[in-house]
Amino acid sequence: MKKITTLTCLLITFLSYTASAQETILTDLNPTLLDKYISMAKEYYPKRKVSVAQEESAKIAIPMAKLSYLDIFTASYFYRPDQNDAINIENPYSVNGFQFGVNVNLGTLLTRPYVVKKAKADYKVAQLQTQDFDMFLATEVKRRYYAYVQTQSQLKISTQTAQENKNISETAKYRFEKGEATLDAYNATRILLANSNTSKIQAEVNFLIAKDSLEEIIGAKLSDVK
Repeated sequence: MKKITTLTCLLITFLSYTASAQETILTDLNPTLLDKYISMAKEYYPKRKVSVAQEESAKIAIPMAKLSYLDIFTASYFYRPDQNDAINIENPYSVNGFQFGVNVNLGTLLTRPYVVKKAKADYKVAQLQTQDFDMFLATEVKRRYYAYVQTQSQLKISTQTAQENKNISETAKYRFEKGEATLDAYNATRILLANSNTSKIQAEVNFLIAKDSLEEIIGAKLSDVK
């Protein structure tokens, strides 16, 4: 019984240490770096560029709509040579020289203010859409950054756990070979080591996925961000 108790004490001591190794990730968060990631995402993310381009297109449409007021008026002129008679069957102009005229399209005159108003409304909608997308983008960057920090912390714990379990397993093996621990106790440490190694591998995968996800949205390697 004493042999099992000694090994059990080691396991309890290790598990207690591991449980207190990482109580919070809040100290790992870097608000300044997070703000930089958000700025980079706004500058890089393709969908955000599309939103900004649509806003710019809507903005340009306003002065174009205002200039279209000129479409209301249509100017025309006629010219009759001075040497022709004032009344001439072949060239029946009432007067000689240039004759100018201006036509006004009443339908266009009445609808043009609404065209300008619509252009301004479209620009306002485009602005709000860009603002909405910026809010979404900031939230998404934060979510991916928090996931990255979380998986990074989990990887540290898993790596530390795997190393500690390896030490315990090696100690158990040594004691088993000396007859100070039972085979069941030794096998228990081996199972614990195998489980912790599996958890470590999964933590590594989760960390890489979170890292790639954050790099995807900011358009740069995290190692290149200063």
